[in-house]
Order: sequence, then C-alpha cells, then structure tokens
Amino acid sequence: MHLQPSSRQQELMALARRLAGERFAPRADRHDRDASFPFDDYADLRSEGFLGLCVPEIYGGLGADYETYCLVAEQLAQGNASTALTFNMHCLVMLMMGPIADDMAMPPAARERHEQLRAVKFREVVEDGAYYGQPHSEPVEHGETDTRLGVGGRRFGTTARKVEGGYVVNGRKFFVSLAGSAPYYATPAIRLGDEPWIERTLYLQIPKDAPGVSFPGDWDPMGMRATVSRDMVLEDVFAPDDSEVLPPGLFGAMYNAFPHLFLSFSATFLGIMQAAYDGALAYLTGRMPGAPIPHAEIAAKGPAIAEMLFAIESARALYYRAISEAQVDAPPEAVQRARAAHVTVQRTVVAVTQEAIRICGGRGFLKRYPLERHARDARAAALMRPWTQEIAMQQAWETALGPGGQPGGAAGVKP
Repeated sequence: MHLQPSSRQQELMALARRLAGERFAPRADRHDRDASFPFDDYADLRSEGFLGLCVPEIYGGLGADYETYCLVAEQLAQGNASTALTFNMHCLVMLMMGPIADDMAMPPAARERHEQLRAVKFREVVEDGAYYGQPHSEPVEHGETDTRLGVGGRRFGTTARKVEGGYVVNGRKFFVSLAGSAPYYATPAIRLGDEPWIERTLYLQIPKDAPGVSFPGDWDPMGMRATVSRDMVLEDVFAPDDSEVLPPGLFGAMYNAFPHLFLSFSATFLGIMQAAYDGALAYLTGRMPGAPIPHAEIAAKGPAIAEMLFAIESARALYYRAISEAQVDAPPEAVQRARAAHVTVQRTVVAVTQEAIRICGGRGFLKRYPLERHARDARAAALMRPWTQEIAMQQAWETALGPGGQPGGAAGVKP
C-alpha cells in the first residue's frame, strides 16, 4: 500500500501551502474579527487557477480528483480555515458536475445534455472566475419519504414547480456559507410531483442576485466567522432549465452512491490541527511574534508536544486511507472507514487545538495569537453534517448489523 501523494499532488499542495502561509494567514485575524468574507483570498485562488482546481483539464481546469482536492484543502486551511471551508463548497460542486457524475449511471440522452450544460458552467469558472456556494442545510432535515436517502435520512423542504422553460423555486436554507458573496449557489430542491422522491431531486444553479433571492439574518458566530453563513430565502425564484447543475434525479442518487462527499469537510479540520501544532512549536521556540524567547518550560512540555503529533498523524493516516478509497458505490467497509475518519478528525481537532493553548500557557489564550482562533474554528467540526458523531455512530452500527439486524427486524441502512 502506497499512500504518499503523487508528484502532481505534491505540486498542488505546495502551491496551496504557499498561498496559505504568505497570503491567507496574514489576513485571517482581520476577517475573523470582522466576520467578513475573504474576497481577497478568493482573488488569490483565482489568480493561481485554483477556482478551476476540480474542473477537468479538458475544460481548462487543473483536473484535481476528489482525493487531490482533499489534500490541497488541508494545506489551505492552515492559512485560513474559513476560506478552506467555503472553498470546499465550490469544489464539491465542480466534482459533482465532473468526475463523480462521470462515474454515475445515466441515460445517454441525459449524459449528452449534462455535457452541454456543464461545459458552459465550467467555462465561466475558469474564464470569468465564478464560484459556488452550496446551500444544502434546511429547517427540514429528518423524516421518511417515499424513497429514503441513505446519507443522513435527509429530505428537502425547498420545492421546485415545473413551468415552461424552467422551475419556480421556494424554500429557506440555513447556514449557507458564502451567503451573498458567491455569484452562484448550487441549490438542492424537490420537484413537485407524484414520481418516486429521489427521481424528483434537483440541483439548480441560482444566481445570488436572481429576483426572489435574499440572505437575511445576522452572522456573529463563535468560530468559522469568515464563512459568512447566513440564511438563504428563495421566494418564487425562476430557474431556467439550463440552470440544472446535475440531471434531474441524479442529486438524490449521488447522495446515496457517493457518501464520501461529506468526508471532504474533514480536510479543513485536519489543516487546523497542523496549524495549531506548528503554532505551538513557534510560540514555545520564540518564532511567533510576541512570544517569550525562548519559552522557559519548553523542555518540560516536550511530551505534550509529542502527544499532539501522535494524535495528528493517527488522524491523518486514517483520513488519507479513507479518501484514497472514495468511489461511487464504495464497499461497506470503505464507507465505515470514512465514517471513522470523519469522527476521528472531529474529536482530534478539538483536543489538539485545546492542548496547543494549554501547553503555551495563559498568553496562548489571547486573541493576538492564532491559537485562540484555531480552537474556536475547531468547534465547528462536530457540527459538520450529515456525519456528526451521533449520526455516524448510528449508521456504522446499522451497517455492521446488516439487513434485518436492526431492532424490530428492519433492514440496515444502505451506506
């Protein structure tokens, strides 16, 4: 087994690491304090061609696959975790339109039409610098439908009524990262009708300035402040037929067939861990501006630093294996490892960032140092649905039991 990044992956990771250290990190504190969207970070992503990171090369992009994206996102997060987490939304849209859609079953006519529509959208990303938000979360997230989605048991309250030339969309989304900041939002909706539920799932490109679109509410959270994740309200929004990001029905099928989609969130939190570890070392050795030079207790704190390293490398090893196994219709054991990796990162990032502050002492808790920001951003890991710790553990248990193994004889949830 060889889990080392390829030469191309290393090249992209190095570029991301440079952007994070030289550009994102110096601005991160300002964006955190102001809860302001990092438009300047996105300008750098565009100038380096990274908005097209996951756009296939045939369309002028960098052609990164899912695994490569996750490796790059880990590096970007070390500069500004909010930038990396919002960039995740954009890149997932590109991956879903591109290589993941290519691996999904699709009638020839639907595939041909999807090819035509995505070529236009990819070109706008590469040539014009467009990027996407991804408003998936809704007030309605639990409950059975006529056909259940296996990932998180989600259903959508946002509806789309078919009209001549397109759809009329109504709904409300929660925690919409890049709210009011992205040109477009890849928006899930359910088409009104009598067909099986998954067949009516839609994924539509909604411009931020489309009539009927608004982003109400305040945004003053504890962490991930620069994601600017306000609500998104859609009131009789017209979405033309060619706004389809995926063919009708494919969004629901993809949720079931590629649950690794949600493991991509963990790349950001793996990057936060590394930034906290590096920051603690810099503080203790006097390389962080304003830190003691050298820290009087550094020798005594060596074992604690080592424990942080062990925790990070253990989480990274599991995560790297999990993303290397990501594919459409992955076997149950691969999905189980993905759940385990996601929860392991959720737990470890909180422990590591807290330990970084404890090791550095009282001054490490001050806002003048990035350690405090890392600890606050880390808290968002436990909220990354659909694989929160509770849901992931329940699904892992049901998968382990297998068909008929649940209480009452119900069939196990399809991973």
